Amino acid sequence: MLRREQNELATRTGPDTQMGNLFRCYWLPALLTEELPADGCPPVRVKLLSERLLAVRDSEGRLGLINEFCAHRGVSLWFGRNEEGGLRCPYHGWKYAVTGACLEIPSEPAESGMCNRIRLKSYPLVERGGVLWTYMGPQDQQPPLPEWEFVMVPAGQSFVSKRLQECNWLQALEGGIDSSHVSWLHRDSLASDPLFKGARGNQYNLSDAKPVFEVVENPGGLLIGARRNAEEGKYYWRITPWVMPCFTMIPPRGDHPVHGHFWVPIDDEACWAWSFDYHPVRPLRDSEVQAMRDGHGIHVTYMPDTYRPAANKDNDYLMDREAQRTGRSYSGVAGIAMQDASLQESMGPIVDRTKENLVSTDNGIIMARQRLLRAAKALADNGTRPPGVDPTHHKVRSAAVILRPDEAFKDAASEAFKARPGVAQVSV
Repeated sequence: MLRREQNELATRTGPDTQMGNLFRCYWLPALLTEELPADGCPPVRVKLLSERLLAVRDSEGRLGLINEFCAHRGVSLWFGRNEEGGLRCPYHGWKYAVTGACLEIPSEPAESGMCNRIRLKSYPLVERGGVLWTYMGPQDQQPPLPEWEFVMVPAGQSFVSKRLQECNWLQALEGGIDSSHVSWLHRDSLASDPLFKGARGNQYNLSDAKPVFEVVENPGGLLIGARRNAEEGKYYWRITPWVMPCFTMIPPRGDHPVHGHFWVPIDDEACWAWSFDYHPVRPLRDSEVQAMRDGHGIHVTYMPDTYRPAANKDNDYLMDREAQRTGRSYSGVAGIAMQDASLQESMGPIVDRTKENLVSTDNGIIMARQRLLRAAKALADNGTRPPGVDPTHHKVRSAAVILRPDEAFKDAASEAFKARPGVAQVSV
């Protein structure tokens, strides 16, 4: 469990919080490219790390993330006109560049210098791999762009989605690094989901519901190994990389695409669950992409014109008690992503970790919390750059392997954790 003050530190990510300052060391996914589809398109409201912002692609194609509110009298610039290289407030005509610089104050004479003194808070917005990324930290400490493998492969080899998750980022992340629940919560999906079924490893998840965890530190975070019994006295290992602060990667199954998540705080009581699938050595099949669009694998279907899941807390996640009773669905909630989200959201906006009773299968979660708290403190006390900022830390993969009992996964599978162009994932 965490002490109350530790839980506060780990879950609060707004401006001037220790964990918020940690998040501001990284490039974070802010929007899908599809949300700003063309030069001069309407701006998009964005809330990240408790800051209300506006994403803009101006008439010249320049991208930026600026404070949502006009510096004059606080009008939301979402109502603004995207015109001639800037965004104009419709109230009194103040106009801003995507950098936040004020371009025009029509009511003021140019010689007053007023326009030059006005600047909105702004952050860079960069397109890579179908995602618009932002960096919200000090300009002089901006790191190189992210190099996660899913954004570096050719476009036809990857698929990215996002969904609103209505709980704190940390309880969502902790679900992402917990391999023990797969044998329970997702047991029916292993056999039925088109992006999971048919893999030999599925039988080991179902036949051994008591995984043994081993967790080792990695330069960017942790490698979380979950060991189950396989045939002939060997072990089936599923190894999940966690890269600070909020990247997780799910161990692969057969030749299905590799997948994973980012859990990015919107505010302290909601986050964006970013979900990606990619294949290192081949294009995604049309059937795979369609399955992702239809809400299979780790993706969801949405309510109209939103990124909120169609199954959500307001409709009890479309819970089917009859399917649960008859065994057609172990949890009664359809879809792997919503099976996870329904339970994580059920804990409340921010779970009280002082009341937990943790066990050995929670070792990955325990070590992740410790590393986050250490890194946030080191940044606050000494300005120490946290793990995961360096793009070399992004070049990781999850893996599923069969090993002998005398083989340590961190050594025997060391090559499997490296993202290598043109080399297939290691999977069972």
